Amino acid sequence: MKIAIACDHGGLALKTAVTEWLSGNGYEVVDFGTNSSASCDYPDFGVKAAEAVASGECTFGVVVCTTGIGISIAANKVKGVRCALCSEPLSAKMTRLHNNANMLALGGGMIGVNMGLEIVQTFLQTPFSEEGKHIRRIDKIAEIEKKYMK
Repeated sequence: MKIAIACDHGGLALKTAVTEWLSGNGYEVVDFGTNSSASCDYPDFGVKAAEAVASGECTFGVVVCTTGIGISIAANKVKGVRCALCSEPLSAKMTRLHNNANMLALGGGMIGVNMGLEIVQTFLQTPFSEEGKHIRRIDKIAEIEKKYMK
């Protein structure tokens, strides 16, 4: 399974740990940067990972900035992306079960490496529930995208 990953300078340490964990657990990682601690802009990197997920090049994406907020907002501007900011494993589980989220955002300055890895593992190992009510809601999100993302 291919996983897109990206960060800004504030998420570099966590992105590095997540990349190592993913690679060590049999995932193929496509790294969209940054690979520097120099100040940079999260939209430049987050959108590349989001485009890879939206196009089907990658199955899922993980994006990291200091809080996870900015990079999740940027990723969600790409049609077809459902990026959820999670700071603990239960949210990661529920966004996969109910929202069929295809991207995960993390706050590198908000959570530690161990928590981040647990969140990533939970996100990737939780399947979508396939329940009708959740499919209906996701379809409504897709209709909103069609209306506003032309």
